[in-house]
Amino acid sequence: MLEAQDIVTPTEIQAASIPHLLAGKDVIGQAYTGSGKTLAFGLPLIERIETKNRWLQALVLVPTRELAQQVGAVLEKLARPAGIRTTLIFGGRAFGPQQDAIYAGAQIVVGTPGRVLDHLGRGTMRLDGVTYLILDEADEMLDRGFAPDVERILAQTNPDRQTAMFSATTPEWVHKVSTKYLKDPIVIETARGEDEPGPDIDHVVYEVWREDKLNVLKRLLDEPSEGATLVFGRTKHGVRNLGEKLDRMGYNVDVLQGNLSQGARDKVIEKFRAGKTPILLATNVAARGLDVLHVTRVINFELPETHELFTHRVGRTGRMGRSGMAITLLGPADLPKWREIERGLGRTLPRITPEGEAIKPSAPRAPVAGQRRAAAGFGARRRRPAMAGRR
Repeated sequence: MLEAQDIVTPTEIQAASIPHLLAGKDVIGQAYTGSGKTLAFGLPLIERIETKNRWLQALVLVPTRELAQQVGAVLEKLARPAGIRTTLIFGGRAFGPQQDAIYAGAQIVVGTPGRVLDHLGRGTMRLDGVTYLILDEADEMLDRGFAPDVERILAQTNPDRQTAMFSATTPEWVHKVSTKYLKDPIVIETARGEDEPGPDIDHVVYEVWREDKLNVLKRLLDEPSEGATLVFGRTKHGVRNLGEKLDRMGYNVDVLQGNLSQGARDKVIEKFRAGKTPILLATNVAARGLDVLHVTRVINFELPETHELFTHRVGRTGRMGRSGMAITLLGPADLPKWREIERGLGRTLPRITPEGEAIKPSAPRAPVAGQRRAAAGFGARRRRPAMAGRR
């Protein structure tokens, strides 16, 4: 099965999950993003579809439109040679063609919870024939407020179905759903441990003054890079403003944030994936579902709210065994939140000044009111450092 996909060595989640899924077992898989989990559930799914039965047999729920498109593309590639029909269901696209695809005999549907519920409410889709259900990025479903929708969908499916849940983290809701809706599930834990933010990711944390962040970002973007760079901000307004500034400075950038139309979002992602745009600025909307293997750097221009979001952000690089770098720009006001993130990660990431000087753990982490420190952390306020080891 794997050889047919030119996979010589399966990833850990693939090797651990596929035999159980082929045997009809329910599975809870904890695996980091980029670990190959789409094939881990996709290959057994294709094997178990009854090709002669032209009705909906498998439902894959995902939290975002982008992830739906990516998972759908993988499953379509697997399904086409077997004559299995797949379709996508998510918001931002016309309802009619999705309905037509279901009526035409789609056997696998990949969809977001909201749009799936829309179809169920209109009577254009039934789940009583679904024998395979996949919840992908289950923790993100919870983060996005989809938990009630997911449970409403689960309640309408065949109780004899096979179910698999995949998640980077396992919040309490994941345990609740597994207890209520899964049958003696096999638990597979291959996600990176709390002391490993990324398996193939180097972390660099710069302590910089807020007003120097843009200059440090520019120097980072000016460095030679073999791949693409993904820059994260906190708000769509802030990301849009940063994109306008960088565009005026001559950088080839695009912005991905929540209020883009679906067509505009697709265009931005496709340009980034094709390498036409080397720098993408994004809010957390891109932290899940953006699967671009040539992302070699993730830059946290602004911190996320939680360590889970930090993990999801930096997981956009170092995918499928490739190496990557995660760079975080840490301002004085970020320190309390950063300590919370480090506690969640279970480790302390070393910090350096923009000049490349290591900051001792015992050094004060914030400037004293009315004073400027000459070293250790935020001391280079008015200098233009050439960052150590960098151009």
